[in-house]
Amino acid sequence: MPSEDDEPMIPVVCSECETRTKIPFSDVEGAVARHNEQQHDGTAVAQVDPNVFDELADFVADDLGLLDE
Repeated sequence: MPSEDDEPMIPVVCSECETRTKIPFSDVEGAVARHNEQQHDGTAVAQVDPNVFDELADFVADDLGLLDE
């Protein structure tokens, strides 16, 4: 298992708190859940930056050859 120093840092944003931070990949799920529970009564406000999902979708599509003409 990679150390925290080797893990990718994932950007997390909270539009209500107007915050942005980077969290080690292995801690993202728990950190987002804790933030939402403590700051927003469990409402899913904080989340992984949506741009990360867009980039990931592009990588997957490229890897699968879906972007080939």
